[in-house]
Amino acid sequence: MTDPRPRPDAVPAARPAGRLGIGEVVAALEAEFPGVTASKVRFLEERGLVLPERTPAGYRRFRPGDVDRLRFVLALQRDHFLPLKVIADHLAALDRGERPTGLPGTAAVPASSDAERL
Repeated sequence: MTDPRPRPDAVPAARPAGRLGIGEVVAALEAEFPGVTASKVRFLEERGLVLPERTPAGYRRFRPGDVDRLRFVLALQRDHFLPLKVIADHLAALDRGERPTGLPGTAAVPASSDAERL
């Protein structure tokens, strides 16, 4: 008979504080964006709209700023019907420290920064 207890070497390493897995991100967003799925989050990552950290095993770890960016992207899609290219251009401007004109809600989005990744 095998021992059902987990082996000490099989216990996953603790995740960095404030980092969420993709399922936790979806759970955090689903009240505001009922149709959001892990596939949608991965798609937005593939398009370069959010760049979560990766663990050595390849798992995504989202910082609070990543979740804010996702919320911003999803809100622009839902409320303003903007294509991803336009949203990406606005995010790139924010990342450069510019303030895009004619786009509601841009002040509420933190720019992606290397300092946040530390």
